[in-house]
Amino acid sequence: MAQATKGPEDPATPYRVLARKYRPVDFTTLVGQEAMVRTLRNAIATGRIAHAFMLTGVRGVGKTTTARIIARALNCVGPDGTGGPTVDPCGVCDNCKAITEDRHVDVIEMDAASRTGIDDVRELIEGVRYRPVSARYKVYIIDEVHMLSEKAFNALLKTLEEPPPHVKFLFATTEIRKVPVTVLSRCQRFDLKRVPQETLVEHFGGIAQAEKVEISPEALVLLARAADGSVRDGLSMLDQAIAHGGGVVDAAQVRDMLGLADRSRVLELFEKVMRGDAPAVVTALGEMHDSGADPVVVLQDLLELTHWVTRLKVAPDAAASTADTERAQGLAMAGKLSMASLTRAWTLLLKGLQETLAAPSPLRAAEMALIRLCYVADLPSPADAIKALQNGGGVPAAGASAPPAPRGNGGGGAAARLATQPATAIATQAAPAMPAPRNFTEVVALFETRREARLVHSLMHHVHEVRCEPGLIEFRPEPKAPADLAPRLSELLSQWTGRRWIASVSSAEGKPTLIQQKATKADDLRSSAENNELVLAILKTFPGAKLDTVRRKGEQTSLVSGLGDFSAEEPPPAEEYPADDDIPESEY
Repeated sequence: MAQATKGPEDPATPYRVLARKYRPVDFTTLVGQEAMVRTLRNAIATGRIAHAFMLTGVRGVGKTTTARIIARALNCVGPDGTGGPTVDPCGVCDNCKAITEDRHVDVIEMDAASRTGIDDVRELIEGVRYRPVSARYKVYIIDEVHMLSEKAFNALLKTLEEPPPHVKFLFATTEIRKVPVTVLSRCQRFDLKRVPQETLVEHFGGIAQAEKVEISPEALVLLARAADGSVRDGLSMLDQAIAHGGGVVDAAQVRDMLGLADRSRVLELFEKVMRGDAPAVVTALGEMHDSGADPVVVLQDLLELTHWVTRLKVAPDAAASTADTERAQGLAMAGKLSMASLTRAWTLLLKGLQETLAAPSPLRAAEMALIRLCYVADLPSPADAIKALQNGGGVPAAGASAPPAPRGNGGGGAAARLATQPATAIATQAAPAMPAPRNFTEVVALFETRREARLVHSLMHHVHEVRCEPGLIEFRPEPKAPADLAPRLSELLSQWTGRRWIASVSSAEGKPTLIQQKATKADDLRSSAENNELVLAILKTFPGAKLDTVRRKGEQTSLVSGLGDFSAEEPPPAEEYPADDDIPESEY
């Protein structure tokens, strides 16, 4: 696993970092990319070699290394100089040696981060026309290809689609979404996955053994976890750990070096948080910070632990690969904590992590996040609270069979105080279902009553009713109507009335909009008023007087007033709504 071409053990030889010293030189030493290696092996063995490859993945998983291995495999001629492309480069021929030492004239590596312009690509295209000097193929390796400019990509398209038979392109990028689809469609894409933690532990252990370094298994696990799937990152940290420990590496040294909190202390902190013991949490976090732990890393560890415990709750077999003691603790916590508590803890920790990253004092921000979590850790879920109230009892704490006794300032105390409140105080929060609207006008009136001003404006101005009955609305929206109007109507009406509503968009012409209907009725009403004998007499008695607003007796100030009868016991309250001209077009 840890094989590599080593330099001479001469004290005068400059030191090579482990990431370079143990860089894979063939497919057999490539770590954690078995699926890609199998595909490339079969392609080379059968002669189905594409003219362009796109290698993508996070940093340090072997993109550039894979490109160099492919270049060697395509240009290897064997020890006797008569071989062809092979899945197992010999490593002794001139081409293999020159490519390994980065000095082969026909293998051109280009860093797109520093050569981004069209002039650089034009130079590349000009060189494509010429056959290789000594190799079988002229190979262009372009690293961080997503950094090329738009003009550079466009200039490359034609050559990339139909290159000469002696040219191969190998692209590497960490930002595959920034590469134009016109380029991706001309390449075979390989997604290099993050290397699993178990594979990294084995790989780092082999390298430590080759370097004659004593390293504890726990230290290897910490390094592999911190590497986050990146071989290069892990080897850099292993190099640092060896220097830090002077040839002997244990878990404590790795934690000090990386600023990590002890796993057992993180477990204890998590238990205190979920117990709602705020004073103990603040004290424990301060002690961890004094010992060198980064508050950001502590919150990340708590997030990871929350996810792990949640996985154990839904899939107990997920702890099979962990230590016995840690597995027993995790299973015990998963049994005690409810799913509502764990998901709530995940949400609050995630928000707290974001705040800590942006805060001027990470420690204070982390403390506030954990204190906030302490106060809500064992509160019941809304469903549990409603169920308990419906049964006539108090509100239990989440994950507990009985309300806990008050404890200082912890979350348990908050849950206990909530449990002692009268049931009627909370039951009033659940509003009874409203009568179902019988027609479209009553639907709009209901939305007006619930103060959904924007939706009312859209329904009045930009919706043509096609069909409306209890539980069903069909309408034709105008272009200015919100795109999510139908699902929004279904959701709110179902929530308010306690029955299922379906809102669908139709292509039928439908009725005029309510605002058009209201304008028509207003014109009719005004015309009727202007011809009324009493009105004519008043206007004659007071010269210069004129009709301003015409309203039926008892009519309420409502947007839908005058359009129909309502089933509500009381008319909707008056409310100021923005005029059509006052609403920006972007908010329609």
